[in-house]
Amino acid sequence: MQDRTTNRMLYSLKVAGAQTAASLADRLGITAVAVRQMLGRLHEDGLVAYEDSRETVGRPKRFWHLTGEGNGQFPDNHAALTADILASVSAVFGDAGLDRLIAHRETATLDHYRTELAHAGSLEQRVQRLAEIRSAEGYMAEITRDAAGALVLVENHCPICVAARACQKLCRSELDVFQAALGPDVEVRRFEHILKGARRCAYRITEKPGDSGQLAMKL
Repeated sequence: MQDRTTNRMLYSLKVAGAQTAASLADRLGITAVAVRQMLGRLHEDGLVAYEDSRETVGRPKRFWHLTGEGNGQFPDNHAALTADILASVSAVFGDAGLDRLIAHRETATLDHYRTELAHAGSLEQRVQRLAEIRSAEGYMAEITRDAAGALVLVENHCPICVAARACQKLCRSELDVFQAALGPDVEVRRFEHILKGARRCAYRITEKPGDSGQLAMKL
């Protein structure tokens, strides 16, 4: 059984990505020696791996990151079962039946998000509330801003990743729901995607300039 500090280390690697032992020690408030010992045990267990990078003159720095098995330590919302159910729906009812199922999920999710965002005024407040909802659903979401000052919604974990790999319409569905929930005056673009090999999913969210008109929503 992993102790609390080890779990915090896995969480830090999940949220912040690859790090050196020294940076992990600073984050966790423990010695670099202790961090290296824990990393060694996690490496033996196949939960972390490392890459050496020579950034400047001198010895290369060792950056530690989660392996696939390490990522598997985080909740998956019974994704394997979900993937199996989706495959069964497609086999029994065809693509049209699967599309209807996903559309029903979109509608229910959108209704929930719109209710939760109804009292959030500014765009930042809406995105912050959306991040809170997504975190409660297991996505380890947070908001930040990019170099241009645009809001960025980051999801450090995908609890339905197995199902989404089996049915990528689920990912397209989520992007549509974000767009519809945040409103017609907002543009949502995904620029990092776990299914395309990124460490996380990230969405840049900006207000549309001028009169946005009426967005035709299919939801």
